[in-house]
Amino acid sequence: MIERLLERFLFASRWLLAPFYVMLVAALGVLLLKAGQELVHFVGHGYTATESEVILGVLALVDLTLTGSLIVIVIFSGYENFVSRIDPGQTEDWPEWMGKIDFTGLKLKLLSSIVAISAIQVLKAFMNVKNTSDRDLTWLVAIHMVFVVSGLIMALTDRFSEASHGKKSSETKAGAERGQ
Repeated sequence: MIERLLERFLFASRWLLAPFYVMLVAALGVLLLKAGQELVHFVGHGYTATESEVILGVLALVDLTLTGSLIVIVIFSGYENFVSRIDPGQTEDWPEWMGKIDFTGLKLKLLSSIVAISAIQVLKAFMNVKNTSDRDLTWLVAIHMVFVVSGLIMALTDRFSEASHGKKSSETKAGAERGQ
């Protein structure tokens, strides 16, 4: 009896994550505000801007867009994986990936998005190399490489884990078939 109550309590505690996802929606709104400010600044200086400044403005918008996409992935995948299923109902434009990303897929998507965002930061620094110190460039490249290596290690770990689970699963299945 106590065990069932504890299990129900623990299972219900997953709803404590829901406010975090609502806060991420609010953060997405703030990010949209920043993107709007960046666009106004970008367009306002577009006529007098150099080619490098235009590219930097576009990269800033791409960076904000990737960050917004990352937030959406975290909101939907996290909610689906940890809180509750989302019923798409009759929505025709429901993205195909929603509801299909497991925790491993979520980790890899997050890390690949972080690597892409980091790469844009490094590219922005290289585009503005005259105004960026060697120390800052070194740190940006080093941090980016840490993200890249972390992503590769995580992907390899997941692949090895998947392969060992697949091997155990096929051995169990083969053993069950021999027993019949």
